[in-house]
Amino acid sequence: MLDDIDRRILRYLQADPSLSTSELAERCRITSGVCWRRIEKMEANGIIQGQEAVIDWTALGYAVEVSLRVTLDKTQARAFDEFTAQARQVPEVIEIQTFLGRVDVRLSVIARDMSHYQQIYRDRILTLPHIADIEALMHIARVKRDEALPV
Repeated sequence: MLDDIDRRILRYLQADPSLSTSELAERCRITSGVCWRRIEKMEANGIIQGQEAVIDWTALGYAVEVSLRVTLDKTQARAFDEFTAQARQVPEVIEIQTFLGRVDVRLSVIARDMSHYQQIYRDRILTLPHIADIEALMHIARVKRDEALPV
């Protein structure tokens, strides 16, 4: 269970993950040693799973983002596992989500332009196993992206 100090650490880390342990400790009004031990404990318990760089794909020349909603042929016992294993191998697939319901999987695909997207779609996506149906949704704008939790 998290206490107020753990929550304070998480709030500051979410707001600025680049803070050093001593800066974080100072903001949380605790010692660096206590702060470090609490972070280590939250990492060991899987609460803090790591830090990552957020990359602006458009700055690297990827102007197209498409969300593909995929329905799998569920008559095949290993359809989910085989599909997701091969989808992970497509470098332009930056996210894979699975669902219960009519849509089984959602893939986020990035491409440099529409021609590049068509090539990825024909050569890499449509060759994935067990696809029964696929629907493409063209990304227009990201209105909100926030993984911070209100702790």
